[in-house]
Amino acid sequence: MKAIRHIFAAITAIFLLTLSSAAQTSTWKIDPNHSSVQFVIRHMGVSNVHGTFGNVTGTINWNEKDVNKSSVDAVIDATTVNTTVEQRDKHLKSPDFFDVAKYPTLTFKSTAVKKVNGKLQLVGDLTLAGVTKSVTFDVEGPSAPQTMKGKTISGFSAHGTLKRSEFNFGPKFAPPMLGDEIKFTIDLEIDKQ
Repeated sequence: MKAIRHIFAAITAIFLLTLSSAAQTSTWKIDPNHSSVQFVIRHMGVSNVHGTFGNVTGTINWNEKDVNKSSVDAVIDATTVNTTVEQRDKHLKSPDFFDVAKYPTLTFKSTAVKKVNGKLQLVGDLTLAGVTKSVTFDVEGPSAPQTMKGKTISGFSAHGTLKRSEFNFGPKFAPPMLGDEIKFTIDLEIDKQ
């Protein structure tokens, strides 16, 4: 009888540990209506061109106890590229740049989430016009969760820089005509599932 009690206690402990570890990770969906990507690139070495993407979707698995076990999987709709100049946007969608007919999305899949000097850093594989390279973003947030109409929301911003040459992106347009560095800011609002 004593042995049965020990076995039962062991099974209960394992069950509670499993529940406890499962509770550490929460799943969040990116809200495309409140999320966007902004970018900046130098033009002719004298000015900056700004642009945005909308319709950002994806999932974030957040582990509050161990951020290293967190992950981000996001999709950016390349067809939404907008620099406020219709002719330029049309050119950006062409095979010279994003080639949206062939590659309608950019994708990002994290390979590491870590704390560096007290701040979050996100590392992952970005696929841009069919080329995949590792990129690193510095993260602000996540913000303290808020509950509205029974829904829990949070958000964060990520900043980074990539080189066009590493992605073979817009190779016809060498610097200084078009800068090699593209600065990105990603603002996400996320909904807890």
